[in-house]
Amino acid sequence: MSEQQSVFEILDQSGLERGPRVKALYELGFTWADLEDEEYWLDAIAVMRRDTYKELEEASSKLWAILDKAVRYVHLKRDLYELLGIPPVLWEMLDGSPMPEEGFISRYARFDFAIAHDGTIKLLELNADTPTGYVEASIATPWICDQAGVHSPNQGMKEQVAAAWQIERPDTAACVAYGSHLEDSGTIEALVKHSGLDIQCVDCLDLWVDNGILKDGGDRVIERMFALYPKEWMAVDEGGDALAYAVEQGNLQLFNGPHSILLQSKGLVAAVWGMYELGLLFDKEERETILRYILPTYNKPVFSGNFVSKSVFGREGGSVRMFDDSGALELEDEDGYDSSQLFPTVYQKRADLARITTSEGEFHLLTGMFVINGKPCGMLGRAGGLITGNASHFIALGVR
Repeated sequence: MSEQQSVFEILDQSGLERGPRVKALYELGFTWADLEDEEYWLDAIAVMRRDTYKELEEASSKLWAILDKAVRYVHLKRDLYELLGIPPVLWEMLDGSPMPEEGFISRYARFDFAIAHDGTIKLLELNADTPTGYVEASIATPWICDQAGVHSPNQGMKEQVAAAWQIERPDTAACVAYGSHLEDSGTIEALVKHSGLDIQCVDCLDLWVDNGILKDGGDRVIERMFALYPKEWMAVDEGGDALAYAVEQGNLQLFNGPHSILLQSKGLVAAVWGMYELGLLFDKEERETILRYILPTYNKPVFSGNFVSKSVFGREGGSVRMFDDSGALELEDEDGYDSSQLFPTVYQKRADLARITTSEGEFHLLTGMFVINGKPCGMLGRAGGLITGNASHFIALGVR
C-alpha cells in the first residue's frame, strides 16, 4: 500500500524556520531537539486517521488488562520468574511486596506498536518500568500540533501524572547522570513539574544504602523514589542487591513498583501467547484481542524465517536481530547495549511498520502509546530504520 493510501498523512514543516522553533521547545523543557548538531526532532507531523487512533486507544486498554492478568498469574511462581528472565536477587522483593490493585501495577508505562499503512496494529513490546519519551509526547507533541492546527490527543498526560503521583507521592526522582544526560534529566524534571509536588531530583550514582536505608550524597534519607533505573540492573550493578534489600525491608518504596519488572519482561508477551495457544487463563474476548494485536512470541527459535530475536530486557533496540524469510540474519542493532549476554532471549514474528518520507529521507514509523495512571493518554512517534534504536528520530504524531 502506498503512502497516498496510508492511515498516516505526513505534513512537511521543513519550510518553517527551525531555529526559533527549537528555541521555543527548549524553553518549554524539550532541550534535546538538536543533539550535537544533528536533528533529533524531524520537521514534520505524522497525522493518523481518527478511526485508527480510536482502535489503538481501545487496543491499548484491552492489552493493558490482559498483561495485568498475566502478571497476577505469574506472581509467586518462581519457575515462571526464571522463564521471564527475572534475576533471582529480585524474587524476595517481588514475593514480599504487596501486589497493586488491578490496572495499576505500573502507573507510568508505554506500549510500542507497529502500525502498517493499512492500519494493522501489532504490539511489539511494553516498557512498564522506565519509559522515556515523556517530554516529547507531553510537551513537544501538543505544541508542534497546535502550531500546525492539528489535533493532539496528548493534552491530558500531565493531569494523569499528577493524579498518579498524588497517590504514590515520591519524595525523590532519580536518573543516572542527572544534570548532564539531557534526555533522562529532562524527563524526571518534567514529571516532577507536572506532578505539582515538592520532589528532589538526584543522580543515581550519588545514592547509597546504609543498613537497609537509602540515602543521597547529603545523607538525606529517601523513602519513596521514582527512578529511571531499570530494576534488572540490580542483579548486575554494585550495590544493586543492597537496593533490593532496602525495598524488601520496607524502608524504600520504588515507583514504578517492583512488580512492574514482570510487565517489563518481553518474556511476559511470550507467556501470554503460550497461554493463548494452550487455551489457558483468558476468556473469549481476551483471546480475540491477543490474536488480533499480539505477535506470535516464543522463548525458543521455533520460526523457520521472518522473525526477530531480542533480549527480554533489551532497551532502545539493543540486542535486536532480524532474520529474513529463509531464516538468515538480515540486520542487527549495533548501537544499543546487547543485554542478551545477561538475560534470556525471546523470538517474535516480524511486523510491518509504515514507511514515511520526510525532508530528511525515508524512515520506518514506530508508534508509542503511554499508559499513565491506568489510562492510554498520549502517543510518541519515532522514525528510524527497521530497528528503532538510539539513532531514531522523534516525530510528532497527531490525529486527523
